[in-house]
Amino acid sequence: MGRGRETTEAAHCGNVQGSKGSFDQYEEEQKEQETLIGALVSTVTHLFGPLNSLFHGVTDPRNPRKTTYSLAGLVFCGILMFLCHLKARRQIGLLFRNGPSASKFHSIFGVKTFPHGDTINDVFRKLDPQEVQEVISGMTESLIRKKVLYQYRLLETYFVIAVDGTGVLTFGKRHCNQCLTRTHNGKTLYYHNVLEAKLVTPNGFVFSLMTEFIENPGVNPTKQDCELKAFYRLAARLKERFPRLPILLTMDGLFAGGPTFDLCRNYDWKFMIVLKDNDLPSINGEFEALAKLQPENRILWNTGNKAEVKQEFRWVDDILYIDCNSKEHILSVVACHETKPGKFKRTDTTNIKWTTNYKITTKNVIALANDGGRIRWKLENEGFNVQKNGGYALEHAYTKDSTSAKVFYYVLQIAHMLAQLIEKSSLLKKAFPKGLGSIKNLAFRLLEAWRNARLSKNDIDAILLAHFQIRFSLDSS
Repeated sequence: MGRGRETTEAAHCGNVQGSKGSFDQYEEEQKEQETLIGALVSTVTHLFGPLNSLFHGVTDPRNPRKTTYSLAGLVFCGILMFLCHLKARRQIGLLFRNGPSASKFHSIFGVKTFPHGDTINDVFRKLDPQEVQEVISGMTESLIRKKVLYQYRLLETYFVIAVDGTGVLTFGKRHCNQCLTRTHNGKTLYYHNVLEAKLVTPNGFVFSLMTEFIENPGVNPTKQDCELKAFYRLAARLKERFPRLPILLTMDGLFAGGPTFDLCRNYDWKFMIVLKDNDLPSINGEFEALAKLQPENRILWNTGNKAEVKQEFRWVDDILYIDCNSKEHILSVVACHETKPGKFKRTDTTNIKWTTNYKITTKNVIALANDGGRIRWKLENEGFNVQKNGGYALEHAYTKDSTSAKVFYYVLQIAHMLAQLIEKSSLLKKAFPKGLGSIKNLAFRLLEAWRNARLSKNDIDAILLAHFQIRFSLDSS
C-alpha cells in the first residue's frame, strides 16, 4: 500500500512538472508571437505613420453610411494575406475570420469581424490604381526622407534604381482588352507584364518605387506595347514624382541606345547599362581599341568573405557615340573580369561590361561596378524571384477583374517591402538573436502569431505608444 502510494505520488509530481513544462513552453510561444505582431505593427507605424492613415490618399468610392470595413482595414487584410504567404484570396476567410485574429483586427480597426476575401476584391475593383501606386511611392519616399536609406547611397550621393520587366499573368483565353498576345504553332497566349523601377541596396533591400503596366490600348493594336515604350512612360512619371532625387539607373542591354542616353541627360540621371559584345558595335570597338592604349586605367580587387573572388577592372572614358538621330553622346565603358572558386575545384569566370555617363576613376570604379552595375541582379533575385517563388505567388490570378488585379499587385509590393523591413530590422534581431530561418519561415511564424496571439486593445495601444529605434544592417548577411 505504502509503496503504491509513493508510486502514485511520484507519478502525480511528474504530471505536475510536465504540465509546468508545457505551460512554460506555451508562455514562451505566446511571448514570441506577441513580439512578431509587435514588430509588424511597430515597423509600419514607426516608419509610415498610423495604419488607419496610410491609405488616406486613396479615394473610397463607397457610401460611408453603408460601409462596415474601413478602406485601410481592407487593404491591411490584403497586405496580411501576402505577408503570411496565403497564396489565395479565399484563405483569408478560412484562416482569419475567427478567434484571436478577429480580435486583433477589432483592436486596430474597430470592427469585430474580419472581412472576407470577396469583400476585399469587390472594393479593390472600384479603386483608382494610380492612387494606390502613390501610396507605394510615398512609402519609399518616407524611408528616404527619414534617412533610413542614406547609408546605402552609391558614392554617398545616388539612390540606385534598377529597371526591368517581368511577366505577371498568363491566360489561354483573352483576359481583357489590354492583354498582350503571342502566337506560337497556331496557339495564341494572352499575358500581362510589368516594368518595375525598384530602389535596390547592397544589403538586399528591393523596394518598389514605381510600376508601369505593359498593356495594349485595345484588342487589335497596330503595334503591341513593350518594355521600351513602357520605360519612356515610366521615366517621365518618375521624374515628375521625384524631380530632385539623385538617381543612378541600372539596366540591362535592352535599354542601351540614344533615346535612353538622351533621356538621362535631360533628367540629370546617371546610368549603368549592361553592354554586350554585340550591342552598339561602335562603342565596343572604341573601347577595345583604346583600352590597350590606356594600361593605367586598370585595377585589381579581391572581394568575398575570404577575398576568394578576384576582379580585374578596365575602363575607357570620353567615348563618342552618335545615335541613329545623329545626336552625340559622350560615354564611358567599364569592363570586369571576375574569377572565383566553383564546384568540383573548378574556377568560375564572368565577364561583364557597362556603359555609363559617369566619369570613371580608380576611386569610383569598384563602387560603380559592384554597387551600381551588378546590383541590378537584386531586382531579379531578391525582387521578382522572391515574389514569384518565395511565397507571394506573384503569378497567381487573385482576381479576374483587371483593375482589382493591379491593386492586388500594388498591395503585394507593400507587403514585400514590410517583410524586408521586419526581417532586417534590429527589432527582430534583438528578439530573435539566432534568427527565424528563411523568409518563408518568418511568414509561417507571422501567420501563427496573427491567428493565435491574444492581444487586447490595451496591448496594441502599448505597442503603438512605445518609444524605440529601428536600425538596419549594412550588409546582406
